[in-house]
Parts: sequence; structure tokens; C-alpha cells
Amino acid sequence: MGSLLLAVIYLIFISLGLPDSLLGSGWPKMQAAFNVPSSYAGYVSMTISFMTIISALLSPGLIKRFHTKWIVVVSISMTILGLLGFSVSGEYWMLFVFAVPYGLGAGAIDASVNHYVANHYSGSAMNFLHCFYGVGAVISPYIMALALSKARWNEGYRWTAFVQAGILAVCIISLPLWKKNEDASDEEEIKESAGIREAIMVPGVILTLIAFYAYCSGEATCFLWTPSYFAGTKAGLSDELIASFGSLIFGGLMLGRLIAGFISNRLGDRLLIRIGIAVELTGIIMVFIPDTHYMVAAAGFVIIGTGMGPVYPAIQHMAPENFGKRYSAAVIGLQMASAYVGSTFMPAVFGILQQHIGIAVMPVYLLIFAILNIGLLEMAYRKADESRR
Repeated sequence: MGSLLLAVIYLIFISLGLPDSLLGSGWPKMQAAFNVPSSYAGYVSMTISFMTIISALLSPGLIKRFHTKWIVVVSISMTILGLLGFSVSGEYWMLFVFAVPYGLGAGAIDASVNHYVANHYSGSAMNFLHCFYGVGAVISPYIMALALSKARWNEGYRWTAFVQAGILAVCIISLPLWKKNEDASDEEEIKESAGIREAIMVPGVILTLIAFYAYCSGEATCFLWTPSYFAGTKAGLSDELIASFGSLIFGGLMLGRLIAGFISNRLGDRLLIRIGIAVELTGIIMVFIPDTHYMVAAAGFVIIGTGMGPVYPAIQHMAPENFGKRYSAAVIGLQMASAYVGSTFMPAVFGILQQHIGIAVMPVYLLIFAILNIGLLEMAYRKADESRR
């Protein structure tokens, strides 16, 4: 039964990834329909992210009061409402109304399911879980592309909502599986779990939050600025080729998490993170190499993504081990909030920086966050170990 439930959880993370790529892929047509500047997509995206941060911070209390399965059902229902709301929006301001359930649903699923998997499954399962998030994020642009070729951008959101509704139906049918995967002590542990104020005082937690912030800042900067890096540093590339480089990091992340899924149980989370960041640094060095064929830098970004791949899942999976099950729900909620703050604001900071210095500074920016990430994590491990002793 545990394996069958795990398959459902993987499906839930596909549903988590599905809405995340729609705004970017549909915005050129949406912008024309609403007759607003292209930069206005950022305001909608930040509203969704802000709601996600709020729900991630609320998640420890929700996990304490409600079972994960009900958080999942309600959260997917909220994302369906947000998607359907986007599909019927005839005015730009309406997007902000429906961005509220859109973002609230995502953060609650992310934190609660990560907490559940960290406490009930292996590091291998956690890496595969985040690999399936990437599957959802890759599928949705194709749904939007099909909608744009056959109908309008609205249908891209509507069709994705229908897919989400199918996943919700599977989740409802599978509700009895959650109970069979737990024992009586789980309910007691959840009731006694600590809140955010208590968790943030645990030795090593703040360092972990800043490390997670650093990781997600680098990852999200790659998501947004990789094509621009090639446009600004490599001459003679076609627009289509430059646009295709946006998939380099996503492909690397999925590859890294797939590999980690097979080896993480043997290596352990801490060693996996160290190896991952070493691989990431290798990729950054390749991007640093000046005046080479663009394929060297392209391979470098794939390697960066491959190295980053296991870091996010491993940090989440370590929370119960490093800080104790009593604090894990609150710590994971705080980690999710830190992640979204980093991914929301730091790519924008880089945008301002590259306007004044030049896009070629990107590998330096990534290097700073990679060093911060591993340095702060090592300090957090030491503090957590000393606290346990």
C-alpha cells in the first residue's frame, strides 16, 4: 500500500508543477489580449509567489490541525479555481483576484507533502518526487502551445484545470491509502509538533534557511536569465537557438534528481549535497571560460542544473534527522518560504545588476550563491550535531 500511495504522491507533484510554467508560455498572447506592457507579467507572478509564501508559513499549523491528505485535496481544488479563474479573466486586474487561490494552493501542497515524504519515505523517494515536479512543469507549456494553435490562451488554463481535476479525482479515490501508511504514533507526533517560533530557535535552522534562500536564488536566476546570457555573450546565434537554452537548467535538474533517486540511499543526504554542489561548481567554471564555442557554456549550464538537482530534495529530506520530527513540519514550512523569497526577488536583483555591469557577470553571481549554500549548510550541520549531542 505504501508503494501505491507513493505513486499517488508523485502524481500530486506533477499537479504541483503543472501551473508553474503556464504564465510564461502564455504571456505573449495574454499581454496582447489585455493590452498591457510585457513587464506586467512580473506583477502577477510576484502575487502568486507572495500567496505561496503565506501558505508555506501557515503550513505547520495546517499540518498540526489537518491531515496531509485533506490539505492536498483542498489545495488542488484551490489551484483548479485559480486556473479556471485565469481562463475566464477578461481584464488584467482579474488575474490578481485568481492569483490568490492559485498561489495559496501551491505552497500548502509543497510544504505538507515534502513533510510527509521526509517523515515516511527514503531520500530516494524524495528525489524522485521532485523529478516529477519537473515533469509537470515541462508538460504545461505543451498544453498552452496546443491551446494557442487550436484555440486561445484561455483554453491553456482551462485544459490544465481539467488535468488537475483528474488528478484531484485520483487523490479523493486514494484517501484510504494514507491511513494504511501510518501508525498510531504519527497522529500524536503531529499534534505535538512545534510551531514556527519554536522551530526558528533550534540551532542550525536559521543557517539552513539562509542556505536554502541562496540555493533557490541561484536556481531561479538560471531559470530566468540563461537565454539572455547566451544572447549577450555569444555572437551569431539565432533567436530560436537562444530561446531553446531556457530548457538547459530544467533538463539538468531532472537529470540530477533522477540520478540521485538511484544513489541517494547509499550516499546519504549530506554527501549527496556535497557532491551536487561540487558538480554545480564544475558547471559554473565551464560557463566562466571565455571566448569558446557556445556548446561549452551550454554543457556548463546542464552540469550546473545536474549538480543543483539533488540539493533541494536532500535539504528537505534531512529536516527530521537534523532537527527532530517535532520541528520538521515548521522547519520545512520555513524552508519553503525562504525558497520562494529567494526565487521571487533575487533574479530581479540580478536583472538590475546586469544592466549596470553586463550579463557576463552571471557566473560570478551563481558562484557566490553556490559558495554561500555549501558554507552555510556545513555550519548548520555542525550546529545541529552539537545540539543533538
